Parts: sequence; C-alpha cells; structure tokens
Amino acid sequence: MNVGVDVGGTFTDAVLLENNKVRTTAKVPTKKDLLESVLEAIDIVLEGVNTKDLKRIVFSTTMITNLIAERKYENVALLLIPGPGLAHESYNFGTTVHILSGAIDYRGREIIPLDDREVESTLADLSRLGCRRVCVVGKFSPRNTTHEKRVADIIKKKYPAWKIDLGSMIGGQLNFPRRVTTTYLTSATREPYHQFINSVRQALAIREIDADVFILKADGGTMPLANAEELPVETIFSGPAASTLGVQALIPPGETAVVVDIGGTTTDLALILSGQPLLSSKGARVENQLTQVRTLAVKSVPVGGDSALQQDGKGLIIGTGRLGPAYCMGGPAPTPTDALRVLGLTELGDPLKAEEAMTDLGEALNLSARDTAGKVIEMVVERISSEVNNMFLDWEQEPAYLVWEVLQKKKVRPSLVAGVGGGASGFISQIAAKLGCDPFIPPYAPVANAIGAAVARPTMQVSLRADTEQGYFIIREEGFQGKLKDRHFNENKALVLAKEKLMQRAAKYGLVVEPEEIETTHREVFNMIRDWTTTGRLIDITVQTPRGIIGRVLKGDE
Repeated sequence: MNVGVDVGGTFTDAVLLENNKVRTTAKVPTKKDLLESVLEAIDIVLEGVNTKDLKRIVFSTTMITNLIAERKYENVALLLIPGPGLAHESYNFGTTVHILSGAIDYRGREIIPLDDREVESTLADLSRLGCRRVCVVGKFSPRNTTHEKRVADIIKKKYPAWKIDLGSMIGGQLNFPRRVTTTYLTSATREPYHQFINSVRQALAIREIDADVFILKADGGTMPLANAEELPVETIFSGPAASTLGVQALIPPGETAVVVDIGGTTTDLALILSGQPLLSSKGARVENQLTQVRTLAVKSVPVGGDSALQQDGKGLIIGTGRLGPAYCMGGPAPTPTDALRVLGLTELGDPLKAEEAMTDLGEALNLSARDTAGKVIEMVVERISSEVNNMFLDWEQEPAYLVWEVLQKKKVRPSLVAGVGGGASGFISQIAAKLGCDPFIPPYAPVANAIGAAVARPTMQVSLRADTEQGYFIIREEGFQGKLKDRHFNENKALVLAKEKLMQRAAKYGLVVEPEEIETTHREVFNMIRDWTTTGRLIDITVQTPRGIIGRVLKGDE
C-alpha cells in the first residue's frame, strides 16, 4: 500500500492506494498549523490500516508554488559578485541588489580581490534597512567558492543572527542569472518549506509510521525525506508536478492532454504528450526568470476558486491573492467559488451567503447575483484559457514537443483538456470550449494531486564532481570525497562511476535500477589550462534513476 499526501494552500489531500486502486481519500482544510492538517488527512486514509503494511508515503506541496505565484515570499537581499561584464543596472531581480567588487574568472582564478571594507559598509546599510536574510552569489562561484565564503564569514562575524544562502551551494551549474534566481527563491521560501518538512516529520513520528518517505520534486521525481532540507529548491513546483502525474495515472494510457488543475489559490497548467509529461528543457521559469530547477513544463497562474474578487467602479477584478476561504464558506470576500455556488455548479458552502456575496459585488454595476456570477465565471475562463494559449507558445518550442509533432506527421495541438482540482467541475467545460477542445474530468479529480504523489516512482540522484588535476572526486549527496586512482580518468569513466554510486545508493532504499535506465540530467566538462597545456579537467555529472509513475490508477471494474 502507498499513501500520497498533497499539502495545498486551501486543502490538504490524501489517498491510500492498494494494488493501484484507490482505497480511501481525504480532503481537509489546510490550517495554519500544518501538523494538524497533515495528521487529520493521514488519519482518515489510514483508519483501520496497519501502518506496517505501508510501503511508502510521498508528500507534495503547492504551498511554495502559491507563495511564489502570489509574491508572498520573504524579502531577501542579494549580494552579487558579477565581476566585469554587463552594466550593474542589468542585474534586476525584483529585490534589493548590491554589487560587490571582486571577480573570479571562468577558470576559477581570482582576478579582482574582494574589498572587505566595501562588504562591511554594504552590510551596515542592509542592517539599517532591517534586512535579516541575504544571498551571496558570484558569477563563477562553482569554479571557486572563495569569494562567496569570505563574504559569508564576514556576515557571520558581524551579524550572526542573519540567514545566509550561497549560490554555489544552491545551484552548482554555470549561468549566473539562473543561479541568482534559483538561490533567491530558495532563500525566500526556506522558512515555510522547513515548516512543511517539520510538520511531515512530526506527523510521522506521532503516528509511528516507519515506511519509506519521499518528497516529490518539480521534475516528477522524488527524493528521500532525509535529504529534502538540503535541496528545497527542487520542490518549488512540487504541486504542479503532482497534478500532472495524477492526470497521467488517471487518463487512458498513451493519451495526449492539456492538464488544468484549478485549486483554491492557483491554477496549474501542464502538458501530457502520448502518455508522458512534457519536461522543460530550460528549467523552471518564475516571473519570466529562468532557474536551474529541473522541472516539468508547468506554469502556475494566480487564479483559483478562492481568489478575492473586487469591484473597481468600472468592472470586476480578480485579485492575485487569497484572503481566505470563499465567502459562502465563512471567508472575508467574494470569490469564484461563490459564483459557482450561485449558478449551481458546486455544492460547496452556504447558497444564501454565496448569493449575498454576488449581490454585493454586482450592486454598483446594476447586476443581479446570477449575472454577476456569470460575469465572474467568464472572467476566470478567459484568464485561464489565455494562459493556456500563452503556454503553447512555450510548449511548442520544447524539443520533446517538436519530436511529438514529427511523429504525428502534421502540426497539431492536443484536443483534450483534463480538468482536476476542486474547481474543475465548474470551469473545465467552458475552458475546453474556449480552446476548441474536448473536456475530460477523470475519476478522483478533486484529489488528483495526492494520487500523483502516491503513484510517483521513487527516484534518487547522485551529483559527482571530479578534479583530475587534484586527483579527487566528490559525491555531493553523501558528502563523500575519494581519490582518483586512474590517471586517465575522463568524462565517460566519470559517468560510469556516477552510475555505480547511484545504484549503490538506490539499493540502500530498496530500489533496483539497471544502468541503461539511468538518466543523465547534467553533464559539464571544463579543461584546466596551465602554461598553454591541459593539466586536468573538472567534470560535473548528475544522474538520476528514471522518473515516472508506478502504474495507472484502476477503477473498481478494471
């Protein structure tokens, strides 16, 4: 038996799967005390179950996605060490940015030293502004971390209470802007992510559950709970990945469909081509900034069933934030859920409260409750449909999509829109019609995210860095460093070694994987030149056991 739990901004969902069939589901409101929500959901699906029979539990969360979509994450200052190149005005990341002198070149050599007094002056300015969390990112820090670590040492000495994240520790690949964005988002969402992880650990300890526990990553893979806090950035789009895998498990095999997951806070969009989720070739995009997070080709739109609605004198506005539950469910403001209730498209909440919300919202526009509700639905449908069309411009540039079109022998778009999430039943038919597609709401659609977590195939990864000049290699996930005994160690041998280490690591968790199944998710080789002669190589390779689902979720008669 497997359990999947999805902690969302509005609801916490859970499912118990046995022999690929849904045995029990749960949907409970997500409270401020996440532990309470997780325990309540787990207790419902595990009632009467011997926890020793559980094989594994996989958790996902849309909370981090929601924070980013609503821009409710913590303020973080960026201390950048870009060296010579672009004008400093080019480094605009939507937060406080301070440029520090100093530079490391692409070979890892210091070409401009840090100015300690400049660093201390900058920190004093940040302290006066009340800053307590900073990211330090150097352009070529993966080649040489000296400058980042020096700045961190000064911060720890002068302001020991500050929280610090280093770009070289968060994103090990080159590409300065992506590494900056990845580090920034990791730092900004670290506290709520730790709260999520701690709630998971406490819930498992309280219920004495000792099954294997994994956290779903943005690319549809998983990582053990024990390693989750080391790589929080990998779960930025955990929630959208869960809904995508859930649809993959619920639709007919080999089907092609646009995934529209309408939750309370956001609507997540994804694409499944011939039964396989589309993977982004460029990494996760957040507010038009690319990151180094490997992810499915998903997008979160800040519109959901609980989005706050406003009247601005000329029309209606859908807010980008959630103030609480729908008005008909005791919330403070009218929402699309209230509109659905007035039109009889949902059974949630008090119908009289919903009508009151729509009446008050439409009063200044001389609209009845039903007319106001109809207008709200039209606005939501238009917004989501427009975002889907915009996403197609990105999806159609993905290599996997181009290959799929070649196999279809014509230029074609998917004709099926699969709707999941709490708001799917009220919106998906109209969204599909707007897109010229057929609507499809699979069974268990309201808890598709939890199903996606439950069916996610457990994965592991190993990141290997080898320095042939110094004669050593490092396995980042295990903090292991070993000597290279082979004088002719090269990229191919590094790949073989990484796969061997991955298979050993997977075996500890009972995962059996063949070498040919292993994915290579990152590969980079950098030649070390001394006196015009190649003296060694830096080799970075990341490998992962195959992603996917353990199987389709079967209905009772299958």
